Amino acid sequence: MKKILVPTDFSEQAENALKVAAQLAEKFNAEIYLLHLIELPADMVNPVGETRSNDLPEALFFMKLAKKKFDDLLSRPYLKGLKVHDTVEINKAFEGIIDTSKKHGCDFIVMGSQGATGLREMFIGSNTEKVVRTSDIPVLVVKNEHPSFEVNNFIFATNLETTGRKTLQKVISLAKTFEARLHLVYINTANEFVTTDDCDKKLKNYMEGVAFDNYEFHVFNDDSVEQGILNFSRKINADVMGIATHGRKGLSHFFNGSISEDLVNHANSPVITFKLEK
Repeated sequence: MKKILVPTDFSEQAENALKVAAQLAEKFNAEIYLLHLIELPADMVNPVGETRSNDLPEALFFMKLAKKKFDDLLSRPYLKGLKVHDTVEINKAFEGIIDTSKKHGCDFIVMGSQGATGLREMFIGSNTEKVVRTSDIPVLVVKNEHPSFEVNNFIFATNLETTGRKTLQKVISLAKTFEARLHLVYINTANEFVTTDDCDKKLKNYMEGVAFDNYEFHVFNDDSVEQGILNFSRKINADVMGIATHGRKGLSHFFNGSISEDLVNHANSPVITFKLEK
């Protein structure tokens, strides 16, 4: 964890994320890339994505306003002594976040979120959801303030499929970085019930060749995978919940849904997502 990207809209939730990122940066001697994206109205941008010359005054106004807010934000005591790169860009929010993370070689994203409910969650979704769905690097989603962000108990929900072993290695690597106890949990539901014997066999195949001992494995029964993750997290008082995301898009995403995005919306604890690699 050397370069942490923190998108900000200067909201309370975004600052909660920045405070967590600051603690991580201090602990791991990392740099912070603080990003604010300006989304101009569609009629102010021409088809090739450039701002029209006669609209430059409006664009400059938004840039100056953002710079003023940056100056105020960068004066916060919790950022003292840290290396923070601030940048303002004109781009669509979630696309700009992904582009910036690749441009600067960031290896971790910390984002704030209010969550979403009802029709907004189903049809529109938040920028955080979109980043979670498309990011190649881990995304930590923070809602609340964490004066002391410590990760001692880190849960990762798994379906025990061997195709997710590369993702598991990333999870283990992060658990080692945090020096946290990893709790692998399989959520057993009535619709997709797995016997104890079958679960043991799956776990053996899943962990084959994995050299890591600081973990526990749990089978947790619940009505749904999402509810099971949330309830198990509360039961062991987990500091962070982790899950892999398929990166589904379009109709596939709509019909299959995304447990990771549901967790981002509904969990109060921090959620970290990893792109599933086969």
